[in-house]
Amino acid sequence: MRNSTRSGVDPFIVMDVMEAARKAEEAGRHVIHMEVGQPGTGAPKGATEALAKAMEQGPLGYTVALGLPALRQRIARLYGEWYNVDLNPERVVITPGSSGGFLLTFTALFDSGDRVGIGAPGYPSYRQILKALGLVPVDLPTAPENRLQPVPADFAGLDLQGLMVASPANPTGTMLDHAAMQALIEAAQGQGASFISDEIYHGLEYEAKAFTALELTDECYVINSFSKYFSMTGWRVGWMVVPEDQVRVVERIAQNMFICAPHASQVAALAAMDCEEELQANLDVYRRNRLLMLDGLPKAGFTNIAPPDGAFYVYADVSDLTQDSRAFAAEILDKAGVAVTPGLDFDPVRGHTTLRFSYARSTEDIQDGLDRLQRFMAERGAIPQTA
Repeated sequence: MRNSTRSGVDPFIVMDVMEAARKAEEAGRHVIHMEVGQPGTGAPKGATEALAKAMEQGPLGYTVALGLPALRQRIARLYGEWYNVDLNPERVVITPGSSGGFLLTFTALFDSGDRVGIGAPGYPSYRQILKALGLVPVDLPTAPENRLQPVPADFAGLDLQGLMVASPANPTGTMLDHAAMQALIEAAQGQGASFISDEIYHGLEYEAKAFTALELTDECYVINSFSKYFSMTGWRVGWMVVPEDQVRVVERIAQNMFICAPHASQVAALAAMDCEEELQANLDVYRRNRLLMLDGLPKAGFTNIAPPDGAFYVYADVSDLTQDSRAFAAEILDKAGVAVTPGLDFDPVRGHTTLRFSYARSTEDIQDGLDRLQRFMAERGAIPQTA
């Protein structure tokens, strides 16, 4: 049976690393997971309690395509609490995870063959979803002096129909400040390109609050999710904020593509938004882990790292250690029992000399992983042996 040319997308390498780690665990090894961007914590207790109560009250069927009105209203209130943005809840669309948001966004805004700029390194599924929809991802190689974030000069004259940015970013954890975000919005709109802001890691910031694009313009699409700050990766529920004249466009596509986001997940998500004490306790764990990583990775020989302002990643240049990040990651898993992600997932051109380390697990696991990495690198001769 033939396949479409659109189906020829690259694999998500981190998922292959997860499978290799699973097989190692199945064989009896203890693996420290620094590969996957998944909180080590589960959904907040209040979320699971709310769902249990709702299930006792009756069956959970379809919701309307835009999502539960109460959840949309609560998300709109969040923008007032976090950013002092007065947001009309009618502009909020509940999605099946941020992935559903990407599909709806790209389908609503672009025609086949349209060119969409994405920063490199960046989340690999942007590129692959664009390809699968018959669109053209345009990698914008970012520079260390720009904190591995795109700047207007990176896409001047590239004839883009869209620009997608992420702050805090995956895999780097770097953020855009107010002026940098404003410059990107103005440059994109100046060439008639739609502006899309991936804000899935908002709430996971350590020294300064992330800016939402909605503080600067209403003419944008914003995508977020309950997966990261709210610790609900497996629940597959997220949201979008779109201009008022785009709501019906997105609604029609969502009705046909998804019907709705999972009802159970929406119930849990609504309750999760009021579990601030538990969520902040999780953030405190990531804050401790981040400090451990910033201290421990250089001691293990990983000295050239991006400054992680948010999220729960450290992105390291390992060009002094390898020219094959995939083989290097496999060696680290085999010899150190630590799963890390090759940079090829995030940057097809330069990712052969980078690795991403996630610190989303327990502090005990992170310390164990750093100790293992230091022993491995010492045995490899990359750093001096310690007593």
